[in-house]
Amino acid sequence: MTNLPRGLGLLARSSPSLRDFYEQAARAAASQAPVLVLGEPGSGRSTLVRELHVASPRAAQALIEVDAAAIPASLFESEFFGHRAGAFTGADAAAEGRVGRAHGGSLLLDHVEEIPLSVQAKLLRLLSEGRFVPLGGGEREADVRFFAIGTEELPERVRQGSFREDLFYRLEVVTLVVPAIRRRAEDLMPLVDFFLSDLAERFGRAELTLSERARRWMPRYSWPGNLRELRNVLEREVVLAGAETGPRELDPRPPSGSVEVPRSLAEMEREEILRALAFTRGHQGKAAEILGISRKALWEKRKRYELP
Repeated sequence: MTNLPRGLGLLARSSPSLRDFYEQAARAAASQAPVLVLGEPGSGRSTLVRELHVASPRAAQALIEVDAAAIPASLFESEFFGHRAGAFTGADAAAEGRVGRAHGGSLLLDHVEEIPLSVQAKLLRLLSEGRFVPLGGGEREADVRFFAIGTEELPERVRQGSFREDLFYRLEVVTLVVPAIRRRAEDLMPLVDFFLSDLAERFGRAELTLSERARRWMPRYSWPGNLRELRNVLEREVVLAGAETGPRELDPRPPSGSVEVPRSLAEMEREEILRALAFTRGHQGKAAEILGISRKALWEKRKRYELP
């Protein structure tokens, strides 16, 4: 395994199943290529991009963020590219846009799928030629590294015509898809321990642990809010625990109306075989009868699931 930059290394240790993913991310960070990060909200996309910038050759320069979903479409071009005084009604003074402020550094396009179609052609030119025109101004050069964050539905936006295909291909030179937490259950408890350690330091606690009850229900919960929801659940418990600085065991309850992640058929079958064997005190014939299968079939399943 390669030695990862510190921030990406911390992320890899908190999510063991994604070690190869973070090694790929580190290689992408070291380049100057645009990086497109896709995934569900709350899955850690913004955190990943910030660590990519820190691990990049431009780490000493600014990372300027643009949230396309938070800027009205009518103001996006001015906010993004800047404008000169008098370029439009109300523009009493010139304003440096996000592109100009990112010169020499990196530009993060969050909710990239929400960038107005009318601006996408100008963004495409910026990506391909490194040039742009502020509203009412003259042409300028921009030395900018691009990161973009979007949902996994971005390719569908391209098919629907609401996002330019040529712009999509410019942005997806390197594409990193951050999986939702429900798709990597093996990472849940390492992530819990990672967040508990971070919260203990942040709140000045000697030690934070999790109750056995919580450790049982958490892997079964679907976590629709992903890592953001997981951290919020833990942080809320720390806040409600009060200001005591000593060790504390947290016992968060499942969110109301929570839905468990469905178990695989193999997992359910393995569990039922264990229950049948426990009920019959290990008598294979009686266990097979309860399960409605032959002794040979039970023996084969025990071998498949590596059961004693």
